[in-house]
Amino acid sequence: MLIPQDVVRRDIIRVHDNPNNPAIQLIEDIARYGKEINYDVVVEGILEKEKYGTMLEHLYSTFEKAYAFYFDISFEETLRRHQFKNNKDEFGEKEMREWWREHDVLGFPNEILIPASLTEDEVLTLIIKTINTSPGVQS
Repeated sequence: MLIPQDVVRRDIIRVHDNPNNPAIQLIEDIARYGKEINYDVVVEGILEKEKYGTMLEHLYSTFEKAYAFYFDISFEETLRRHQFKNNKDEFGEKEMREWWREHDVLGFPNEILIPASLTEDEVLTLIIKTINTSPGVQS
C-alpha cells in the first residue's frame, strides 16, 4: 500500500504543509489500516522531521518490520531532479529553497541514507535487498 504524503495532504485533505495539519493523522490512520489488513505499507514523501517525526515514530514502533530510507542529496541535485518530474511547473527554485531542510534525517535505528551517486535502478536494488535480507526494526 503506497501512501504518498502529497496526495493525502494536497489532493485529499487540501491543506498546506503546516505543523499539526490533519493530513499527518490521516497518513498514520491509513498506514495502520494497511497493517490491520496485512498489507506492506510505504509512506512516501518529503516528511520533514519537525512536522512528521512523531507520527513516523509511532508507525515505526507499530510495525513488526520497519525501514527508513532518506535521499541524502544536495539542494542543487534536488533542484536538477525536479526538472524531470511531472509537477515541475507547479513550483520552482524559490519555493523549494523555502521548504529545504538540510540533512533532515529521522535518526531511526538502521535508517539508510541514499547518496546522489546511485542510479534509480541502484536505489531500487538497495531497497529491495535491504527489505529481503534485513530484519528491520522489531517492535
